[in-house]
Amino acid sequence: MHDEHHRPPYKLAIKPSLQSSSKSPMRFPLLHRCYLLLSLALAVVESHAVTPEVYWKHMLPTTPMPEAIKESLIEGDDEMITATRVGKQVPGPNVGVRRGGKGVHYGNRRNPGSVGVQPGVNPFVYKYAASKDQLKDDPNVALFFLEKDLHQGIEMNLHFTKNDQKSMFLPRKVVDSIPFSSKDLPQIYNRFSVKPDSMEGQDMKQTLNECENKGIEGEEKYCATSLESMVDFVTTKLGKKVKAISTEVNAKESTPLQKYKVELVKKRGRDKVVVCHKQIYPYAVFYCHETVATRAYAVSVVGVDGMKVNAMAVCHIDTAKWNPKHLAFQVLKVKPGRVPICHFLPEDHVVWVQY
Repeated sequence: MHDEHHRPPYKLAIKPSLQSSSKSPMRFPLLHRCYLLLSLALAVVESHAVTPEVYWKHMLPTTPMPEAIKESLIEGDDEMITATRVGKQVPGPNVGVRRGGKGVHYGNRRNPGSVGVQPGVNPFVYKYAASKDQLKDDPNVALFFLEKDLHQGIEMNLHFTKNDQKSMFLPRKVVDSIPFSSKDLPQIYNRFSVKPDSMEGQDMKQTLNECENKGIEGEEKYCATSLESMVDFVTTKLGKKVKAISTEVNAKESTPLQKYKVELVKKRGRDKVVVCHKQIYPYAVFYCHETVATRAYAVSVVGVDGMKVNAMAVCHIDTAKWNPKHLAFQVLKVKPGRVPICHFLPEDHVVWVQY
């Protein structure tokens, strides 16, 4: 039998070709400079340690892993985890949320029909108040819609985009050694070679603030900095008989803003769910929260060009504690607590339901 105590540590593969370039399309173009630092952290993890994927299979043996999570796993085997994979640009589908213009909306001058999320403007934080400027692009074609309008045959203008960069899950033992707090921002910026006043720096600051701020009444929130911690939070709230589901777009590239027709609507699970929203950060961080009276729906839609999307929608039955100036209320012209409000989930967000 192989002696587990004499297995070699993870090998490191730091290549000169991965040096930072001003032409890099990544959200964090300077992250290549920090790979060596992360290599040192990864080196302390012995090859017999439990990887995020192994932990998932142990805790959730009957729960298939959705693409949204698979695509955030570091590739490698039990003999090698290279820090050069962390934050590396990986082709394929990602979030349908894209930066552009002001506010959260479908439609802006540069990327018409895409959902724009910027620092201080997160539609999944219900304490958030939208400014009047955010309604200028097109309030009629928005992220939010009413539950009564979710039925077969209805048509919606939607835009499913692709992102050309991803943040990857790090093993819990590694992320636990990296500061994750607003008070440690100078140290975090230095570790990841990010300038505080840069777009990347503001994104990181926003993520930390949202993770540290208290949620609304009736909301239990948690920022998972590893796949293991996400699984722990979900199983604590819902148990182990759960399904993890994400939006899946049958396309390798971004699709145009177009009209989609709802072909099928199917309720998934009970009225208790946990939704985990992918945040903008150098490595994978998910804002997970459980809110009272929430329903999840699998929605099959087809575009006028034949594009098919299996989307996930979440409907909040009780919105009484939301900020009265939240974008949803302004776009839909309703008041808090009056009617159930829904929103589609981007591709790399995950909804967990009980079965």
